Amino acid sequence: MLGIFKQKLVNAPKELNSPASLNSCTKPKLSHEVLKDFMSCNSSNAFSMCFGSDALLAYSPSNKPSIHHRLFSGLDNIYCVFLGGLHNLSMLNKQYGLSKGTNEARFIIEAYRTLRDRGPYPVDQVLKELEGSFGFVIYDNKDGTVFVASGSNGHIGLYWGIAADGSVTISENLELIKASCAKSFAPFPTGCMFHSEHGLMNFEHPTQKMKAMPRIDSEGVMCGANFNVDSQSKIQVMPRVGSEANWATWG
Repeated sequence: MLGIFKQKLVNAPKELNSPASLNSCTKPKLSHEVLKDFMSCNSSNAFSMCFGSDALLAYSPSNKPSIHHRLFSGLDNIYCVFLGGLHNLSMLNKQYGLSKGTNEARFIIEAYRTLRDRGPYPVDQVLKELEGSFGFVIYDNKDGTVFVASGSNGHIGLYWGIAADGSVTISENLELIKASCAKSFAPFPTGCMFHSEHGLMNFEHPTQKMKAMPRIDSEGVMCGANFNVDSQSKIQVMPRVGSEANWATWG
């Protein structure tokens, strides 16, 4: 999968952008070049969706059997790419009043839509209820917002970085991210969620801030940053998603 989002949509952590990219032998690429690389290295049934000039999602189904699903779904101008598998999907579908055949990507959209439209649960609690391995990217074309999350067990690795035009690039393909973002990339932190308007948060420790730690590669060069929970910090608890707040405006 691949997600590319212009700066006007996504304000990524500044620590992700490494000045070493300017002097790297591998130069960061422009968004259209990143997409071209993705399409050329994936199967013939890969496809992409552009949302004006600000956002792009690309997806390719897996060409070999795996316990981890690769799914794409769209509903009511909300689009989701999902990687992994949820052990408790049947229970979650029942809880949200969805049909038994609803897959993980469609469930994530339904959960997001419920929370965005004033559902009863805080976002971090909903993510903690997902049992299994997961990584997903949501683009809400109606609100122009991006939401990314990665499960805490680390079985689904996502990576994010900064392309040559400043766009945030997200994929599970490490080699694609490295070739696209030069030194300005890092693993997306596990157990975390990122909202385009309100930044990065650990959903297992929602009352604590995230701390950027310099990330040094095998060449001894600073390469983006790792983000960890700052155990010494405290932040205001994310408001419940109810009559006074919704998922589109939390923070």
